[in-house]
Amino acid sequence: MRTESIEGAARAVSALGLLQPRIVTSGNFASPVTVLAAVLAELPSARLHALNAQPDLPLHDGVVPETTFVGPGFRRHPRLSYVPCRLSMVPRLFHGPLPPDVVVVHTTTPHRGRVSLGVEVNVLPAAIEAARARGALVVAQLNPRMPWTFGDAEVDVADIDLGVEVDVPLRTHLPTAPGDDARTIGALVAAQVGDGSTLQAGIGEVPDATVAEVSGRRGLRVWTEMFSDGVLALERAGSLDPDVPLTTSFVFGSDELYAWIDSNPRVRMSRTEVTNAPAVIARQPRMTSVNTALQVDLFDQANASRIGARIHSGFGGQTDFTVGASHSRGGQAFLALRSWHPRADVSTIVPLVDEPVTSFQHTAVVTEQGIAWMWGRDERTQARHLIDHAAHPSVRDDLREEASALGLA
Repeated sequence: MRTESIEGAARAVSALGLLQPRIVTSGNFASPVTVLAAVLAELPSARLHALNAQPDLPLHDGVVPETTFVGPGFRRHPRLSYVPCRLSMVPRLFHGPLPPDVVVVHTTTPHRGRVSLGVEVNVLPAAIEAARARGALVVAQLNPRMPWTFGDAEVDVADIDLGVEVDVPLRTHLPTAPGDDARTIGALVAAQVGDGSTLQAGIGEVPDATVAEVSGRRGLRVWTEMFSDGVLALERAGSLDPDVPLTTSFVFGSDELYAWIDSNPRVRMSRTEVTNAPAVIARQPRMTSVNTALQVDLFDQANASRIGARIHSGFGGQTDFTVGASHSRGGQAFLALRSWHPRADVSTIVPLVDEPVTSFQHTAVVTEQGIAWMWGRDERTQARHLIDHAAHPSVRDDLREEASALGLA
């Protein structure tokens, strides 16, 4: 690795002479914005590939935002290039149809010939390997504020071409108290989680509330694609098995959380191909997956990706964990959501989703109305459970009529 100035790194990328280079970069709360801003400013055209991109990414008119999971920084962008893909499969894209020309990552400063990817491992090891295999450029934004994490987060400096030293604060997410509905749903799910279970919770208020409600359990394990401050709370409550590492692929949360994971051997950062592999998830004891959705229909099909045919997010890890948890011995795959969408002012339980399906065949669908058990029930019973135990009371009669028309009554 050669240390370079920000301007020098930007010139090095520009000197590649590519008409529209594909730049793969850290996503979520780890995007190397300082270096990216300089690099993109030198390029009249580029494709910027980032997962769950945040609003601070510098997108000029020549930048095509490309992603398999749409974050607020790319959502509704007129040039958005959305590539549908389960998160566990994204690393294969870099060795196939989406090869990187440049990889820009956000890391710690070097220590003993290595750097750490810190809070964001995810698909980046695969991107770096694909870049090395085809002679593409790897640039690291070296930040002393990035916490050192272990496992697949550690990268040999020989795999990085250019390092740019910066000193900038990390983006943080301050946890907020969940609302009444979220707490009710979290308590319903948590009541089904026993001691010794393995937890995965997706992003959102309802999964956060569920994690908060299991603090009274003991011997819990964590195998997830991401976690936030809720896991730190479980650790302090004595809920987690102290002899089992906490496995995740990325982390976002408070400064306090980042300080806790820094050089913490309890936290093992693993690449997406491992954390999200359904077969590996299935090997976790009593794997319990908690995810959410925008809609669920009477056939137990969930739409968590699209609104009015417009992509809102993507598959993410929901499909991977729903399948993996369902195959785990004693495992459960919960879909947890409010029965009524407050912004759209519509029921989230619908007769038949008219958007592409994100996941299906859950253990149960949980709303603030109750638990609708799905697994092992015939389709008519599933529909009846959804109507009687998950749907908002104001739409139950209409849903019964629709169920009859669909042959589910």
